[in-house]
Amino acid sequence: MAQHTPTARICRAYDGFAAVAITTGTRLPDGSRATLRVTCPTCKGTGHSVPTALVQAGR
Repeated sequence: MAQHTPTARICRAYDGFAAVAITTGTRLPDGSRATLRVTCPTCKGTGHSVPTALVQAGR
């Protein structure tokens, strides 16, 4: 009999991306581009969101 795994709570903000790299347009001495790493403010870069019931209970 097949066992089902629970689905992970993926952060819905920013299409599920926990962190992105943004190019600044500046080139480094080796020719590559300088990038900034920006994390999702909702999930703090973990990729998982907190269930809504827990957020509302803390108010």
